[in-house]
Amino acid sequence: MRKVEPNTLVTVFGGSGFIGRYVVQALAQRGYRVRVAVRRPNLAPYLQPMGEVGQIQLFQANIRDARSCRAAIEGADAVVNLVGIMHEGGAQRFASVHSAGAGLIARLAAEEGISRLVHISAIGADAESGSHYAHSKALGEEAVRGEVPDAVILRPSIVFGPEDDFFNRFAAMARLSPALPLIGGGHTKFQPVYVKNVAMAVAECLANEAARGKTYELGGPEVQSFRALMERMLGEIRRKRLLIPLPFGLAKLLGSVAQFVPGKPLTPDQVELLKTDNVVSEEAKSEGRTLEGLGIAPTGMDAIIGDYLYRFRRAGEFDRHAVV
Repeated sequence: MRKVEPNTLVTVFGGSGFIGRYVVQALAQRGYRVRVAVRRPNLAPYLQPMGEVGQIQLFQANIRDARSCRAAIEGADAVVNLVGIMHEGGAQRFASVHSAGAGLIARLAAEEGISRLVHISAIGADAESGSHYAHSKALGEEAVRGEVPDAVILRPSIVFGPEDDFFNRFAAMARLSPALPLIGGGHTKFQPVYVKNVAMAVAECLANEAARGKTYELGGPEVQSFRALMERMLGEIRRKRLLIPLPFGLAKLLGSVAQFVPGKPLTPDQVELLKTDNVVSEEAKSEGRTLEGLGIAPTGMDAIIGDYLYRFRRAGEFDRHAVV
């Protein structure tokens, strides 16, 4: 663990989210003072006990409001941007959050003279992508690089952990439905990465001078198809369910309806994303732009997912043998 200069202040945008809470904890453990910029500080008091008294400060800011973001960054030594959405709703649009919002934070950091910036993007970010999510992520990266050339960009594959929106979502569906859809036949490959490994990468990139200006791709030790991940999830929750292949065209039609259902279980844009494998590139591996390149040993799924998916078993943690 690299030594942190006394009283180093890091502003973390999006620190109350799934990845954010682990990043805040990782930074506090390393000795940073952490200013957590969130839209609703009153809903994030659970973050403060992750550090010593006064070490973690909650600060109201909205990524669409320059004045509040400027106030959140003022006096900081480094900035971390974790803000992201998986689907659009209301004022939360991919362009305003992933592109314009990321550019705003980078511009304000540059104006404050801050060159230590870590920006979370995603594997699959591509300006030519047919997915609005992937397209906006790529534009966000471009905006960040244009303002802060030394910024570190992290591109994780799907992130798993106790509060994730992947295994938890499908396990909840399996509890209620006799079948689960395999969009595109379930052949899309993923490289799930543990949320604590992502948080460790953020902390390491803030302190590691050699990481400056680089783009890292973060994946776990296993590459598996969507079908294999569903089978693994069903094994953990001890339920038998039909896995029904669903062609992309039909899935997109279904998503055009499901996007209006509360919780948005599926959107056409998510279907578009599933047309491309979500794994660490060979180029990133050869250049050491991975977790291993940062000195972090990736954590496998077996060590983690059973510890939180048990609640989807018929009798929770008491269900040791039954398969229903």
